[in-house]
Amino acid sequence: MAKKSHIAREAKRQKLVAKYAALRKKLKEEGDYEALDKLPRNASPVRLHNRCRLTGRPKGYMRKFGINRVTFRKMANEGKIPGITKASW
Repeated sequence: MAKKSHIAREAKRQKLVAKYAALRKKLKEEGDYEALDKLPRNASPVRLHNRCRLTGRPKGYMRKFGINRVTFRKMANEGKIPGITKASW
């Protein structure tokens, strides 16, 4: 489990990105880069990092499922992810 502060920081960044998305788009279309510089640093979508929804782990993230590889394997073995079975041949 990731630290609660890291999970909260990422959630705060996501809110800022959503808040300033329209303004950033407008400023980019106008080419007003000085105004873009004055926006908060965390308002840029580049600064977001994918984290597991269940544990908050930042590495091994599987975009299709929204969870990390460790949690995915555990849930798949328990049969909690529909359509996923362990390979055997």
